[in-house]
Amino acid sequence: MPAESVPDRSIRVSIDRGGTFTDVHVSTPSSADPSQRKEFVIKLLSQDPSNYRDAPTEGVRRVLERITREKYERGKPLPIGKLEYVRLSTTVATNALLERKGQKHALIITKGFKDLLEIGNQARPRIFDLNIKRAKPLYSKAVEVNERVTLVGFSSDPKAEHNSLEFNEDGTIKKAYSGVAADDQEKFIPGRIVKGLSGEAVKILRTPDLESVRRDLQALYDEDYRSIAVCLAHSYTFPDHELSIGKIASEVGFPHISLSSQLLPMIKMTNRGQSTTCDAYLTPVLQEYLKGFYAGFEGGEDGGLHVEFMGSDGGLVDLNNFSGLKSILSGPAGGVVGCALTSWDDEEKAPVIGLDVGGTSTDVSRYAGRYESVWETTTAGISMFTPQLDINTVAAGGGSCLTYKNGLFRAGPESAGAHPGPACYRKGGPLALTDGNLFLGRLVPKYFPKCFGPNEDQDLDPEASRKQFEALAEEIRKETGTEKTIDEIVYGFVKVANETMARPIRTLTEARGFKTDQHVLASFGGAGGQHACEIAELLGIDRVLIHKYSSILSAYGLALADRVYEQQEPASDTYSTSTQSSLSGRLDKLAAKVKQVLQDSGFREDRIQIERLLNMRFDGSDTSLMALETENGKNDFEDEFKRAYKEEFGFLLSKNIVVDDIKVRGIGKTFDSLGPSAFQEAKTLTLNPVDPSKADFHQDVYVWYDSQQQTGYDTDQVREGGKREDVPVFELGSLSVGDQVKGPALIIDETQTIFVNV
Repeated sequence: MPAESVPDRSIRVSIDRGGTFTDVHVSTPSSADPSQRKEFVIKLLSQDPSNYRDAPTEGVRRVLERITREKYERGKPLPIGKLEYVRLSTTVATNALLERKGQKHALIITKGFKDLLEIGNQARPRIFDLNIKRAKPLYSKAVEVNERVTLVGFSSDPKAEHNSLEFNEDGTIKKAYSGVAADDQEKFIPGRIVKGLSGEAVKILRTPDLESVRRDLQALYDEDYRSIAVCLAHSYTFPDHELSIGKIASEVGFPHISLSSQLLPMIKMTNRGQSTTCDAYLTPVLQEYLKGFYAGFEGGEDGGLHVEFMGSDGGLVDLNNFSGLKSILSGPAGGVVGCALTSWDDEEKAPVIGLDVGGTSTDVSRYAGRYESVWETTTAGISMFTPQLDINTVAAGGGSCLTYKNGLFRAGPESAGAHPGPACYRKGGPLALTDGNLFLGRLVPKYFPKCFGPNEDQDLDPEASRKQFEALAEEIRKETGTEKTIDEIVYGFVKVANETMARPIRTLTEARGFKTDQHVLASFGGAGGQHACEIAELLGIDRVLIHKYSSILSAYGLALADRVYEQQEPASDTYSTSTQSSLSGRLDKLAAKVKQVLQDSGFREDRIQIERLLNMRFDGSDTSLMALETENGKNDFEDEFKRAYKEEFGFLLSKNIVVDDIKVRGIGKTFDSLGPSAFQEAKTLTLNPVDPSKADFHQDVYVWYDSQQQTGYDTDQVREGGKREDVPVFELGSLSVGDQVKGPALIIDETQTIFVNV
């Protein structure tokens, strides 16, 4: 429609920038009926330096040109008047961590703890490895601060006298309790002991010399450090010293300062410190990228463009709350949200395995009515403590390089990426899994996004793939003496990739006590449709669900995702009938703050959902679990904690339960319902077998049959092995609801190809 007829602030754009492709989902008012909305999708290469600098900005440019029918020159700021919002997920911080290309920064830490993060927690993930290579710390230099505070004899016993200290309103101690030995009375001099945020009594042993701190920070700044991470002992409950250092660092001129007491106010200094250095390492890189992104629009960062970002926990956050630490799983999280919202059925309650096969990697998740999250993760050898969706990733995707080495077929972990990409991308790249599917006939070049060649308008190049495969097959034959055909050799690589993708699914199911074959396999991602059926066979799964937006489901998930805001405080209380009231009161105060922030962001009260959590552990144990208050709201945190603990470890302890932290998560709901689930719709369908002769066209495809499989069109004949066949190819738009396609066949549309093998 003409630009003048497009309502202002009406175009909704959701962008997932993946390793190979950037996917764009667009929702815009219908020209026929502005009260209705229509959708379309765009795919483009994530890297194409000869044509554009930034893929998400280029995606928005193409959206505006398509909707307004006006031309917008590349490199010039885009108008924002027609955009309601842009939602973005990005792998910028993740790639910076994997490639160790983050911001050079220094660690400021309590004197005596300089090597704390390098020592770590002594975990040995590969205990029998003879050549142990530990990941180096992210910080480049550590500076000690001569300060120290300590806790005054905290005990989980609620009757312990030292838990009944009385404090003044300013947090200083009012009087010492009776029964203290004479030589210990000096510990309780008023003014030297203060009440920490967790309620614990904190003794200040030494305050930092701020002038000395200023000199140290100035020296770092003069050495070209522009980012610092500050982690002091017990700062989760007593942040004053960190705040003082942060203020001085700001005065010195550091553009980025990560304070552990603000970023992660939780006990365990090692976890807190590692997460803080990770934030100081990644956030400046992310901010630099976002600065460049905003520069692509009129007015830049202050121009009024409303941008929301996908966090690692599956919730949307604004610019002020988006950091490198929160963006580690930004890209995959959108796919999990999209998969969960489009695949779950409240009546059937069949657990869903999400299989996201992208260009660089495959991400696997599980959904059984609630997002499964983890609080402590390790990425690229760096442990961090931040809520993330439980996603298992393997380096196998459409761009995974296919190599033969030492008698083994390998698919990945190296990736051809978007530049130069697989051999068929017309950039002289290496053989990749996409080349394998193309060679075997499981891709149709004319339906693949036409974004190749110097003018970004050419199809895939099958000839480039064929030439390299012929050379590789000849090498394999010479080395092994095998007489296998080139089809069998190429399919061998595909089978290796399928097994690699199936491995994390078994980890999420069988390794955790769930039966894999009782799940539904929800396949998505650009390469998911070519592998879903064969992977389901490997796992014994008999139901595969593929959404119409499966190839861009991560971007679609962004369009559906909820806005999230969280508040957290340390607690250090014993969970008992006597403390439930105070804990509930603190949760209520946090909930009010969270609700107010979401209301200020434009969400009505009836669109806000509040989740209350306690971080709980058994006394004497250092393993804590987040317990969510159930919907009945009866403060049954203890029951929930014990249920989760027994599910995780298989036993319970007869000890008091300690609450380390309280947390409130506010969710601003984006929508009410997507309508009937796929399972409900399926129950109402009348199946209509489709005659293969009525296909849009046929294509030569290599099909593999196991001994137990039967062909769809000749059920009396059982085959074993592989064979080239002329299979029907159906355009998705030419099929009607209820049409039943029997394999082998291909179902295609503009952005995806689904291979139905039997």
